[in-house]
Amino acid sequence: MGKYFGTDGFRGEANVNLTVEHAYKVGRFLGWFYGKEHKDNKAKVVIGKDTRRSSYMFEYSLVAGLTASGADVYLLHVTTTPSVSYVARTEDFDCGIMISASHNLFYDNGIKLINSSGEKMREDVIDEIEKYLDGEMGELPFAVKENIGRTVDYSAGRNRYMGYLMSLAIYSFKGMRVGLDLSNGSAWSIAKGVFDALGAKTYVINAQPDGININASCGSTHMESLQELVKREHLDVGFAYDGDADRCLCVDENGDVIDGDLILYVYGSYMKERGKLISDTVVTTIMSNFGLYKAFDAAGINYEKTAVGDKYVYENMLNNGYRLGGEQSGHIIFSKYATTGDGILTSLKMMEVMIAKKKSLSQLASPVTIFPQVLKNIKVLDKKKTQEDIDVKAAVNKVTQELGDNGRILVRESGTEPVVRVMVEAATLEICQKCVEEVIEVIKSKGYAI
Repeated sequence: MGKYFGTDGFRGEANVNLTVEHAYKVGRFLGWFYGKEHKDNKAKVVIGKDTRRSSYMFEYSLVAGLTASGADVYLLHVTTTPSVSYVARTEDFDCGIMISASHNLFYDNGIKLINSSGEKMREDVIDEIEKYLDGEMGELPFAVKENIGRTVDYSAGRNRYMGYLMSLAIYSFKGMRVGLDLSNGSAWSIAKGVFDALGAKTYVINAQPDGININASCGSTHMESLQELVKREHLDVGFAYDGDADRCLCVDENGDVIDGDLILYVYGSYMKERGKLISDTVVTTIMSNFGLYKAFDAAGINYEKTAVGDKYVYENMLNNGYRLGGEQSGHIIFSKYATTGDGILTSLKMMEVMIAKKKSLSQLASPVTIFPQVLKNIKVLDKKKTQEDIDVKAAVNKVTQELGDNGRILVRESGTEPVVRVMVEAATLEICQKCVEEVIEVIKSKGYAI
């Protein structure tokens, strides 16, 4: 991760540590960088944004920078991250930009950069952008006269993406009662239209964005409202998205949450039954629940474990040709259809399994027993030394042996804070708590804790 860009773009509080000047300079660099590759010096960039108040400000700043460097900019307006990815890879754009801070509250925002293949931008390009932001490249030339870029209203691109989603549904949703929590975010402009067109009777909540209510006690980070809706209206299923709709969590007919791990099990099993699961393998992250792996073992499904982040999941899938991967948080990647997590696509795929198997979501997920989990963070003086300490390692090994095949321990450092995270999954909460405390006590006794 760089100084400005993390695994999911440049994110920060609007006009505090992510400013209009940052956005302008990102635009200036991208317009110049991609313009070099064209004889006419015209780069072609597509931009989408979510509903938070500052998204408009950052959109205008990016457009000013891009057009000043000679790029033509196509505006999708309020749309989802996966729609920007889809349009970038299918309609001959040099790159795409999504203005969003995903599941964060409205006062944060972010700039996500997407390459012409619909994937996250290459690290070497990000490194060059960071150098320019820090003034290490000097000034870039301005476009003049007819070389100055233009802006184009491109809401048609968003409509084509909606058509693409509808084309992937192999069954009518007629007779299905579906709840949608749109998080007052990007899905507001797309999800209901897709489900309605496919014949579902939709019950929608949190679809009144006002610029400051995105993700506010709603969406995939706050499932209570959707759970209530599903139970109150006796719905077949509910789907909740985050602010930019690249993740989805579900609620079954009983009002219980079906998280990303359970989604991976349901769809992975469905793919395996049909011989569509390449190498019978699903890609997960190290934070997936131990119960998922036990269920995969029982179903004869192999799995890979990556670092936390959908970026790493996708890289593993791309390198090995796998078709399904994702995170517990609801970032699910169906690589045959998309190059990024896509919340609305995920919900359509869950509908497909329910209809094809003629089973409820609770029945489809029932083979998975989620293990209790305890995660504790401890502030430390040195993350690396803490984890490499011989006594800390011995404590971790002791817990590993005690748990055997009935649980696991994971000790990892935070990427952004002076914190080590100790996580244990086991048959009971009591066992989890006891094992976590054993390791934390050793960390404290060795003087690493702050």
